[in-house]
Amino acid sequence: MVQEKKIVEDVSGWLRLYDDGSVDRTWTGPPEVKFMVDSVPPHEQYIDGVATRDVLADPNSGLRVRIYLPEKTPEEEAAKLPLLLHFHGGGFCISEADWFMYYAIYTRFARQARAIVVSVYLRKAPEHRLPAAADDAFSALLWLSSQAKSCTEPWLEGADFNRVFLIGDSSGGNLVHETAVRAGKEDLSPLRVAGAIPVHPGFVRPERSRSEMEQPESPFLTLDMVDKFIALALPVGSTKEHPMTCPMGPAAPPLEELKLPPMLLCLADKDLILDTEREYYEAMKKANKEIEILMSFGMSHSFYLNKIAVDNDPTTAAQTDAFFAGVVEFIKKH
Repeated sequence: MVQEKKIVEDVSGWLRLYDDGSVDRTWTGPPEVKFMVDSVPPHEQYIDGVATRDVLADPNSGLRVRIYLPEKTPEEEAAKLPLLLHFHGGGFCISEADWFMYYAIYTRFARQARAIVVSVYLRKAPEHRLPAAADDAFSALLWLSSQAKSCTEPWLEGADFNRVFLIGDSSGGNLVHETAVRAGKEDLSPLRVAGAIPVHPGFVRPERSRSEMEQPESPFLTLDMVDKFIALALPVGSTKEHPMTCPMGPAAPPLEELKLPPMLLCLADKDLILDTEREYYEAMKKANKEIEILMSFGMSHSFYLNKIAVDNDPTTAAQTDAFFAGVVEFIKKH
């Protein structure tokens, strides 16, 4: 008699972990939103001004990236374009670089910021607990550094490796900080990290913050996701005080001692984890780091990824436009 697998963890419709260690990431939430987590195949022809391709960056580790290349105008032909290195969110446990929700956002960034975007396919927990995703993020930066020295990827020939920006949402925002920390300890020349853009980063504390208790949950962040994804992602035995989830905490290296690029911390004032994100900002200011806030008003965690809300709700659309404008302005400034 075949024994049926038992679910040992079920996280908000996003993930089920079974007693044999297997993981099912099939979306079980409302079917009308499933299109946002569907994979978008790469297309090397320009569609709405952007072409995409998937590249095997490291044959040894299997590290892959997706490149978004904007179509240059005749005036831009000789110009070098800044590079955005993107780390997707998903609590280190779900998401792919080729999901429609990211495709919609990063084709738009490629067009509006006039930038080449490189999005990393990150290994996921619990099969690959941290620091696996952080190692992938930094490996992608090292790959770009090697391309800066000797470019073998034709789609990066027009890149300005002196203006590389790290950007990531939610847990990808944690990876922005961690990658910036690691970059500060290395000579990546001729590549230069010109700026870092953590968007609604997943910074937390073991104790519930006031915002966690008072702010409404959203499809992109529930307390269930905060607790369970982090428990599945951190090294066994770790707490939320781990440096990857609490870089301003006692277990993390002192911020004063870190060499970090200018930062644009993107926040939403209805985010469940707003209080700990603000705590990170205050700690960075106290450590005399160059950091500014871009606030989205009336919005919750990762609101701009919700294509349905962006298309149908004028307030979400306006705040998404303001978010893009703020990030583009930061890129142009650096």
